[in-house]
Amino acid sequence: MTVGVIIAVRGEREATLASVLGTHPELVVSRRCADLSEALAAAHAGVGSVAVVSEQSQLNRAVVAEFASAGVAVVGAPSSIEAVEYFESLGVTHVILADHTPEQITAAVVVAAADAPVVEDFLDAPVLAADAPVGLVVAVWGPTGAPGRTTLAINIAAECAAHTGNAIVVDVDTYGGAVAQALGLLDEAPGIAALARASLQGNLKDSVMVRHALTVAPGLRVLSGLSRPDRWPELSAAALEPVWELLRKHATVTVLDCGFSVEADEDRAYDTRAPQRNGATLAALATADVIVVVGGGEPLGIQRLVQALADLDRVDARPDATRMVVVNRLRSSVAGSRPQEGVADALRRYAGVEEVWTVPYDAKACDAATLAGQSLKERAPRSPARKAVAGIAQAVVQLAPQAPSAVAAGAGATPRAQSRVPAANLTD
Repeated sequence: MTVGVIIAVRGEREATLASVLGTHPELVVSRRCADLSEALAAAHAGVGSVAVVSEQSQLNRAVVAEFASAGVAVVGAPSSIEAVEYFESLGVTHVILADHTPEQITAAVVVAAADAPVVEDFLDAPVLAADAPVGLVVAVWGPTGAPGRTTLAINIAAECAAHTGNAIVVDVDTYGGAVAQALGLLDEAPGIAALARASLQGNLKDSVMVRHALTVAPGLRVLSGLSRPDRWPELSAAALEPVWELLRKHATVTVLDCGFSVEADEDRAYDTRAPQRNGATLAALATADVIVVVGGGEPLGIQRLVQALADLDRVDARPDATRMVVVNRLRSSVAGSRPQEGVADALRRYAGVEEVWTVPYDAKACDAATLAGQSLKERAPRSPARKAVAGIAQAVVQLAPQAPSAVAAGAGATPRAQSRVPAANLTD
């Protein structure tokens, strides 16, 4: 079987590589490109399964991911030994050095062709190996209508930090991120954008993480979100996937505050590969070990929650992810005299949800925490809402690495019976 090779190499080496690769019986040079844009177009046109590229200013992790999404393996052609590390930082494992013999050059391309990514495998690939020691990632997501995603994300992270001693809350909402504002932080330099930028350029290191994660309470750090919604292209899925890996290394529990939309209609709106505004949320849901789905406690909020659960079933999430359904701001004035039983029964009937967690409406405590830029645990520890969130967090911590010892260290954990309603136990 003949393997098509796309070449996008600058300088005198381009002609040499084309000549060497063209003489191999299993390889054919299908396109010699002037730049990466032309090479990507050729990859999406299906004219090759291997792309040989040199270091270029436009080459970053997103470009490598785009080649992979087209089923094309990338082979680096660094101009020096020092540039090899640059390709490795972008996830390129096959390289051709200037002093390689023709046999070594063709062998590298043939091996790369055998390792060419399958599109489905690339999209579903886990961030880390299953046996790697990693922290837990929790995605807090919910439908439109401001059901309290940010409030719940912050307070779950604060409670997890109290249990485990190490938690990070990350704002990946590309429509209206508010984690920094809720915690009284300046948002001129969004931390998550800095990490995404470093990831694209292959410079994502522990030091970058330490520099941009702000400590707001003992054991709790924050990566602030975008300062303006129009900066959403900075948070691409390709840039964020290595960030999830780094976050797992740095925190026992990482809580991701996601945007509301999970639409992926760019493929229908464009005849070419287009950036996805919801890519950050979709990437977060795809990597999360736990997905906390938040809905409002009023009738419209329940209706939106039911539809959101159906939308979530169509999202490319991990099949083994734990899903927790939370009804926030629950009160009898809009949900009846027995609000917990009412919403649990509705969700069981219309969405098949067998277990519902509820957080009572506590405007006074939440307003006081927002005004002070603190979590409920810090500002209103006796609040009914705080106790309910503590129960949710305790269930999350049970799934985290080293959970038994962490829970033992977090004395005073609130029992979850007050905030959870098993719908299966209700009568019709």
